[in-house]
Amino acid sequence: MISQDILEEANKLIGGDRNDDYGDKLTNHENIAALWSIFLRKKLTPHDVAMCMALVKVARLMHAHKTDSYIDLAAYAAIAGELNERDK
Repeated sequence: MISQDILEEANKLIGGDRNDDYGDKLTNHENIAALWSIFLRKKLTPHDVAMCMALVKVARLMHAHKTDSYIDLAAYAAIAGELNERDK
C-alpha cells in the first residue's frame, strides 16, 4: 500500500460510516475529552484526544507494522488538524 492509498482509506474513515455512526468529530472528541478530564483530573481538549488516539496507533506500530494502524494514524492526524482549525 502506498502513501496515497493510506490517505484515501483514512479519508473514507473520516467522512464515511464513522461520521454516521459516531456523529460530528468535534462533538465526539468534546465528549471524550470531558470524560477523560474527569478520570485524569486534568482538563483536556478535543485536539488532545485526537493526538492521544494517534499516539495509541504509534504504540501499536511499535509492536507490529499493520496497515490498519497507519490508516488510523493518518485519520487521527487529519482529525486533529481539523479540530485545531475549528477551534480558531
